[in-house]
Amino acid sequence: MSVVGSRSVSVRGRQMAGAVARGLVERGFAVISGLATGVDAAAHHGTLAAGGRPIGVLGTGITRVYPETNRALHERVAAAGALVSQFLPECPPDKHTLALRNATMAGLSRASVVVEAGERSGSRVHACYALACSRPLIVTDAVVASTRWGRELAHRPGVYVASSAAEVLGVVDQVASDVDVGA
Repeated sequence: MSVVGSRSVSVRGRQMAGAVARGLVERGFAVISGLATGVDAAAHHGTLAAGGRPIGVLGTGITRVYPETNRALHERVAAAGALVSQFLPECPPDKHTLALRNATMAGLSRASVVVEAGERSGSRVHACYALACSRPLIVTDAVVASTRWGRELAHRPGVYVASSAAEVLGVVDQVASDVDVGA
């Protein structure tokens, strides 16, 4: 399951990302996120604190650390789970590689959770890729309230709106049981 969102995360968003990640670990899921600051970092910290398997999807080559401020987290994710990159080993970060990282995360995930996001964010790109891959998408009420794209997606099939970590995890339980029944 992917947990993604804004680099400029609120206290509520940081807490929600961590709580969702811990709940996913309790349910036996690996937690997929980028290694950006904000929601991504909070999701990885929550996963690690719960003893889970973090999967860090890089917007760079595998030998790079971006952002440098997350080096320690990058190393902890690598030790406890996995780092994934679709780029050549020395590839630097840029607008296009960071956007393509979202396609990889969405494709690897059974479902995606967008905790907080801006109008023109990578999280919006991730949401679009998730729906294009026919993956369930869970957006928080904060995303719906703060973005036009969140309001537009909220009524589409396969999109769920949640206002708390408990609601997100309730949707995850529903989605997981729907997939298990259909498998």
